[in-house]
Amino acid sequence: QVQLVESGGGLVQAGGSLRLSCAASGSIFSINAMGWYRQAPGKQRELVARIRSGSSTNYADSVKGRFTISRDNAKNTAYLQMNSLKSEDTAVYYCNALVVTNAGRYVEVWGQGTLVTASS
Repeated sequence: QVQLVESGGGLVQAGGSLRLSCAASGSIFSINAMGWYRQAPGKQRELVARIRSGSSTNYADSVKGRFTISRDNAKNTAYLQMNSLKSEDTAVYYCNALVVTNAGRYVEVWGQGTLVTASS
């Protein structure tokens, strides 16, 4: 079993910064990719950023140049540095991981979500 625990959400003024963390634990052999998704009220969940095991990244157009995803493989942890936050970034942010377990299974895991509010 694999769990993701997120932290770092909160309330910030527009233009400010926040850093989200996502720590994976459990029966992990390797993590192929980790990513952040978000869901605003009344909207569908969308990909914000993803980082693969080879450190390649991709971002939603709306956050390019403002958000940076990174990972610490030794700690099985991913980070999302969010700068120049806008009110439209307000959402619940979910961590996602594609994991190979010690039993050789490929599983997709989600965190519980953390609320980010950027007030204008």
